[in-house]
Amino acid sequence: MYGTDLDAILSVALIGFYLMPPLDSILDLKKRIGQSVLGQEKMIERMLIGLLANGNLLVEGLPGLAKTRAIKKLSKYLDAGLSRIQFTPDLLPSDITGSEVYYTADGKGEFRFQQGPIFNNLVLADEINRAPAKVQAALLEAMEERQVTVAGKTHKLPDLFLVMATQNPIEQEGTYPLPEAQLDRFLMHVLVEYPEEQSERDIMLLVRGEESEPASATPAPEKSASPPKQSAAPGDVDSRDSKESDRVPQSIIFDARKEIHNVKMASAVEQYIVALIEATRYPERYDKELRKWIQIGASPRGTIGLDKCSRAYAWLQGRDFVRPDDVQAIAHDVLRHRLLLSYDAQAEGIKADQAVDKIVKLVAVA
Repeated sequence: MYGTDLDAILSVALIGFYLMPPLDSILDLKKRIGQSVLGQEKMIERMLIGLLANGNLLVEGLPGLAKTRAIKKLSKYLDAGLSRIQFTPDLLPSDITGSEVYYTADGKGEFRFQQGPIFNNLVLADEINRAPAKVQAALLEAMEERQVTVAGKTHKLPDLFLVMATQNPIEQEGTYPLPEAQLDRFLMHVLVEYPEEQSERDIMLLVRGEESEPASATPAPEKSASPPKQSAAPGDVDSRDSKESDRVPQSIIFDARKEIHNVKMASAVEQYIVALIEATRYPERYDKELRKWIQIGASPRGTIGLDKCSRAYAWLQGRDFVRPDDVQAIAHDVLRHRLLLSYDAQAEGIKADQAVDKIVKLVAVA
């Protein structure tokens, strides 16, 4: 039936992925990414929650904390293409969305749409705050509408689509901070911290092993032009897992989303989510100090985000129902970028996470 025994082996392995329950496939994907991205378990989990909840992520952290590496590994182990856009002050909207290009053939000319890097499954928007507002708006419109309009024509983005935008928290000179209304379009704002001491040593050994392998490894096949058919680099420490048969098919993500949609949420938990959001809007009902800190609370996107992410989080824990502690587990990531702190709070050095801590403490579970 197959041309070679290798074809048969690869086909059987691929069928195995389809037979594996979606939860097992996603947990296996999480485990494999974690083997190459050490000390950042929370970021990996939030990245998968964003993918499962069909949202986009704003990831903030210092350089060198494996933000780029994490999404590259996700693309490697998932049957998905990856585009990386380095945001700079001279970037144009068409550099992201694509543009109409004039072609001539046989004496006739016509305009054809040439797709930009936004047309991929996974998009890494590196240092998004370094590009001007017009460019940021082009990206955020594509995130929200899942389509791009150029020269009056609408072009759909892939069904599997995730933007992971990064920000450097310390270098603000020459940057264009995202307005609050645009921040609200991100499902979660994930903070990436330094790894623990033991993980730091493991990272050193991992990179040392990766750098020593190319000398003895045989060259891998060249990457295909089609994004979902990428091959792993020959020096990757997990090259045994990079065979195309080991890549999780996109259908697993869509199956997982269906299961997450069916995760149950009691009315008491739904009311708890609403109460958390209300506390950001009317903090004076709960605490005078909280009222002093918060100037503007979360929009309805915050309510939707808590609903989606808490169900995805509960599903990842192997449950078909949401508990209040699931909501609390992702509350900071969903709310920290949706709170506009007052001048007094900033003068006192209060961070959004401290406000969320206080809200979670003050709002009673029904």
